[in-house]
Amino acid sequence: MLDFLTDSQTVAIIGLIGGLLLGLAARLGRFCTLGAIEDLLYGGSSLRMRMWVLAIGVAVIGSFSLISQGLLDETETFYLSIRWMPAASILGGLMFGYGMALSGNCGYGAIARLGGGDLRSFVIVLVMGVSTYVALAGPLAPLRNYLFLQEAVTSELPPGLIHHVATLTGLPLAGLGISAGFVIVIAALSNAEFRQDYSAIFWSVVVGVAVVTGWAGSYYIHLNGFDALPVVSHSFSAPLGETILWTMTGSLRPLSFAVGSVVGVWVGAFVGSLIKGHFRWEACDDPRELRRQIIGAAIMGVGAVVAMGCTIGQGLSAFSVLSISAPVTFLAIFVGAAIGLRQLIEGFKLTS
Repeated sequence: MLDFLTDSQTVAIIGLIGGLLLGLAARLGRFCTLGAIEDLLYGGSSLRMRMWVLAIGVAVIGSFSLISQGLLDETETFYLSIRWMPAASILGGLMFGYGMALSGNCGYGAIARLGGGDLRSFVIVLVMGVSTYVALAGPLAPLRNYLFLQEAVTSELPPGLIHHVATLTGLPLAGLGISAGFVIVIAALSNAEFRQDYSAIFWSVVVGVAVVTGWAGSYYIHLNGFDALPVVSHSFSAPLGETILWTMTGSLRPLSFAVGSVVGVWVGAFVGSLIKGHFRWEACDDPRELRRQIIGAAIMGVGAVVAMGCTIGQGLSAFSVLSISAPVTFLAIFVGAAIGLRQLIEGFKLTS
């Protein structure tokens, strides 16, 4: 740590660096969850979904490499220290995916589009940020706690896929995790068209690296700092609300990884949009579209709190430590998004 920076400022810078990478990947690499799902279901292309799979594989390899070197204690992460609730993952994931389809973006995608001048995304960011805190600590918090109370893991076995495999087989945890990461990478690269798209591969790797830098940096500060800061990586649900609160009350609240991450994505996306020549101011001309985006963002925010993460939080950060919740939540998000897209595109028609 640098003497002239506090622990909070240092982790904010770590989040900022990773966020910059994610913002550039969104604008220059077209890395987008909803876009990947829409391409797969309606565009006849699996390329952007394979980008997601490759990013997950890289993040898994990187995270378990850190674990093997003692540079990360995965049990300190949120995703492996909280008891897994299957119903929360499924319901929250479905809500998030459906809300994402209605609004046209997830939290990460909305920040990236805002960096390109899309003022509609500003509304999504604000509404989603507020709705996450409504469910996390506001009026809906008692109901959410009653239905889906987030309790710390009390057993010695964390809710991780590889942790269960390691316990059953007696094989080393880190080796199993790294091997699983390579299997995921190979699966992503099994498509010849994707293997030839060097730009897509590059930006997928960048996204995976961004997640790993979050774990490595925050764990270092957790061990060596004085403020007992949590071990975190990127997510864009509750961090949106945290960033809004910091913007309003910065003199009363310390900087955090979350604030740095959100600002980093916005700045990275802004720079990326300038590089591509895509920056332009856009606004919503249709009140019905704005209404749909507001409703979708509100559903997304609540869903993310229930599921304990968003497309990045569960789909990448939780996946990187192979939490049991990650594949279940991501599949639920996919299904929810598919339902929402079908409603928007086909109107739930029963016949073709």
